[in-house]
Amino acid sequence: MGTPEFAAAVLREVLDAGVCEVVAVYTQPDRPCGRGQACRPGPVKVLALERGLEVLQPADFRSPDEVARLAAYEPDVLLVAAYGMLLPQAVLDVPQIMPINVHASLLPRHRGAAPVQRAILGGDAVTGVTIMRMVKALDAGPILSQRALAIGFADDAGSILDQMAVLGGKLLAETLGKMAAGPLREIPQDEARATYAPKIDKAEAEIRFDRPVMAVHNRIRAFSPKPGAFFHVRVHPDRPPIRVIAAPGRPEAEPGTAPVDAAPGTVLGVAEGGLRVACADGIYLIPRVRPAGKKEMTAKAFACGYLSICPDGERPACVACELDAAAG
Repeated sequence: MGTPEFAAAVLREVLDAGVCEVVAVYTQPDRPCGRGQACRPGPVKVLALERGLEVLQPADFRSPDEVARLAAYEPDVLLVAAYGMLLPQAVLDVPQIMPINVHASLLPRHRGAAPVQRAILGGDAVTGVTIMRMVKALDAGPILSQRALAIGFADDAGSILDQMAVLGGKLLAETLGKMAAGPLREIPQDEARATYAPKIDKAEAEIRFDRPVMAVHNRIRAFSPKPGAFFHVRVHPDRPPIRVIAAPGRPEAEPGTAPVDAAPGTVLGVAEGGLRVACADGIYLIPRVRPAGKKEMTAKAFACGYLSICPDGERPACVACELDAAAG
């Protein structure tokens, strides 16, 4: 049971390992997407059909008939990864052995819908994958296995999710192999150590340059590539500010070692590493940006085309352009 690319990668690892027979694949209904709003299958459905597996896409499990249809497969286990749908107790009771979930954190830390984003936003250096028995309470079931994953300085939510999906799939396959040999040890979660990672609100992706430079770095990474961390910049005094999505970059210097004599949010120019923006304790370099309604471009192209700031004399430089107050 799963829907996005994360779940597809997990399914692929399990299928390739050959540790169990997958009798059916459940995934969310096709959703409209793109400019034409045409319904397109999700990554799990695409993979399942490629492998010749039966695919089911119920809107929910409120109907007893839908639960009965699942039970008719007589599964030993349910494997769940980023399904995107709450499963009632009647569904969790279906498998002969247990329902199993692949969760993208080292539980009990970061229970909830956005564990990777919250880990990066909080500046965590390590995250990981947990294989657990599912219970009614949110991500609170006993732990079957775990594996850690380092979060690198340049990692963003996309790169960590990609690594974690493969890691989670391999760990799930390994866990299923051990299960075939006998009962697994189940480790209860320590409720005193539980933290929560609620669903992302797009408004949280707004960059606040009045924060420390590492907080800016973490926010941009946490919301990259989707939904994209953004700021507003005023490019003309008589026009409203435009919204700009920033790609992850880096501090220009060690945080706190080079105080900035400029208000947070001031664009100080463009350098080799990107657009130089003043933060609370340093300068952050943004290498690439995407203005609203436009394609992604280099910081140099943005500075020349929108701010009239050019490092090589292509156009006259102007005074530093301050970011809209809403962003800092």
